[in-house]
Amino acid sequence: MPLYYEHAGVTIYHGDCREVLPTLPRVDAVITDPPYGINRDGSEPSTSRHNGRKAYEFLGWDNHRVNPDLLREILRFCPTAIIWGGNYFADVLPPTQRWLVWDKAQRIAQSDGELAWTSMQGALRIYDLNRVALLTDGAQHPTQKPVELMQWCIGFFPSARTILDPFMGAGSTLVAAKQLGRRAIGIEIEEEYCEIAAGRLAQDVFMFE
Repeated sequence: MPLYYEHAGVTIYHGDCREVLPTLPRVDAVITDPPYGINRDGSEPSTSRHNGRKAYEFLGWDNHRVNPDLLREILRFCPTAIIWGGNYFADVLPPTQRWLVWDKAQRIAQSDGELAWTSMQGALRIYDLNRVALLTDGAQHPTQKPVELMQWCIGFFPSARTILDPFMGAGSTLVAAKQLGRRAIGIEIEEEYCEIAAGRLAQDVFMFE
């Protein structure tokens, strides 16, 4: 297996999740943010006087949304899941009651919030978190999710001991899991993001619950 990083209950694989998934042990929940197919894999630098948007190289991984068959495969592997960008996969994912909303607490040209599909039944839930939280995290990925947001997601699965993110990106899900004392597995096809995630994980002290 393309093992990239392993330490204190957190593992990163550099590779295609379609190839890695069959080799993995059982996990308790999937929390992930797959490509939506909206060409947000890079960004031009901000032209405003505030310089609020960081520039990222366009790598092409968001040219197309993730294959629906792959989403189905992931849910067969672990049916307990939260999938960000669920509105882009509403024709693929099964009907559910509990959707999650990240209200970004700013009303600017970008979207006011983001939606996540979940496998859970129950009322819709909203989390208010200003998008500038990414600056505190040290944003290193064009679609990076705040660690605090991912901790909120993990909180919906209090008994989950091992969390899987098959589209790991810069590793926010893994960092959140680590800080909450959970085990975590991440898979990422872009090596530079594996390196970023490993660096972020190395900065924290791990303590199991």
